[in-house]
Amino acid sequence: MGVYLVSMGAEEWFDEEEDGWGEVASALNAELKRRGLPPYEDVPAETDFAPGSGQAFEEKLTPSMTGFLALCQDHLSQEESETVCGWTVLVPFPLDAEIWLPIDVGCCESTMVVGAPQVLPLAERLAAVIALPPETPATCDNLDLSMWFRHGAAKEPAATRPGPWSDDLDTAFYVALFLRAAQHSIRRGCPIACT
Repeated sequence: MGVYLVSMGAEEWFDEEEDGWGEVASALNAELKRRGLPPYEDVPAETDFAPGSGQAFEEKLTPSMTGFLALCQDHLSQEESETVCGWTVLVPFPLDAEIWLPIDVGCCESTMVVGAPQVLPLAERLAAVIALPPETPATCDNLDLSMWFRHGAAKEPAATRPGPWSDDLDTAFYVALFLRAAQHSIRRGCPIACT
């Protein structure tokens, strides 16, 4: 088990069954309407994809977040830190402020929705601070970041181009995780949820 960040297609996002996200989707659309914004209905369908295709996102939050939270505290405001890593659902369109929904989705008693366009520049700022290397996997459809950081592949660039990113690979993992999640959400137009 554990906590994962996963992308969703329309089938799961609008599914009203027990394990579906339809309640969140409906509540989000109601709040968007209240704010005078269009509903979020253009969610791409789930498709079969080849590994590495960049069509899905799945990563497990296993390392310690202590170093990452300290990095955020040093380089972001409290509000910015919460935007980067406090969300339950990431959506591909901009929001002027996070949306809190009174829905328990298992990992949180309420659901915080933020826009990927707000997360992306903050995650890019953190990536610049630690000089995240270009070899960092760009697609994360099958725990690619987890495998790269936790199972050895990161050691080669760490040896040839050491820097702040290689001083704490757990921190670098989370910087890459939130950066890639925002990029994926925007690129695919899909929600990403903490499950």
